[in-house]
Amino acid sequence: MGKGNFKIGNVEIGLDVPLFVMAGPCVIESQLVCLDIADRLLDIGQRTGVGMIFKASFDKANRSSISSFRGPGLEKGLEILEKVRRQTNLPVMTDVHEPAQAAQAGDVVDCLQVPAFLCRQTDLLCACARTRKPVNVKKGQFLSPGEMKNVVEKIRACDNEKIILTERGTFFGYNRLVNDMTSIETMKELGCPVVFDATHSTQQPGGLGNATAGRPQAAPILAKAAIAAGANGLFIEVHTEPEKAKSDAACIMPIDWLEDLLKVCKEIFEIVHK
Repeated sequence: MGKGNFKIGNVEIGLDVPLFVMAGPCVIESQLVCLDIADRLLDIGQRTGVGMIFKASFDKANRSSISSFRGPGLEKGLEILEKVRRQTNLPVMTDVHEPAQAAQAGDVVDCLQVPAFLCRQTDLLCACARTRKPVNVKKGQFLSPGEMKNVVEKIRACDNEKIILTERGTFFGYNRLVNDMTSIETMKELGCPVVFDATHSTQQPGGLGNATAGRPQAAPILAKAAIAAGANGLFIEVHTEPEKAKSDAACIMPIDWLEDLLKVCKEIFEIVHK
């Protein structure tokens, strides 16, 4: 591995490594759904030669409505993620929302993710860092890319250099996100690989009143643009039946689109990184 590179499971991560992808359902709906999607991702990864990391959340603590499905919770969710990891050999990643969750989740998963709304929470960042697992931090929709320097410094101050930053759109008025592709290069200058979140970038936050709207058909366009702009990896939420997804159904991408999209993105990536 190159200087500053690290691994999430068997997938190499860094500024000078092949394209990698973080993909899966928004939330853990059931063991069956997760294993079905993970098996599909395993096949797609093998056919495309793209490193694949399975992502799913045990709790979606920032749903729009009190009545929205949040997930199975920490204990059951980690059991399911551990089974996905064991059965498919895919590395797994999940969100943590509270410092107390970090160590327990870190014992099971290969990478911890800090949600965008929580990216400035010092105690949460440090708790994740102290697990010594790689930490993926989503840039807050309210932050400039340059302000992620403070996030990186907090994690490094807790003796963890295995940091990934994810671009997922910036607030542009009400119910609208936009992407500044130059933010990818700005964040890479912090010495961290940068991932582009293609599906959450299509969100229209709160656009349905009690839920988030979205434009999943725009995700492939944004993914290709981000790779052309120098992104090191992609984050794409996928589902076998998007209309039945229990979280982010309005912007989650059909898994049937993923293989063809990754083939194109890989070609773009190889041209950009020659």
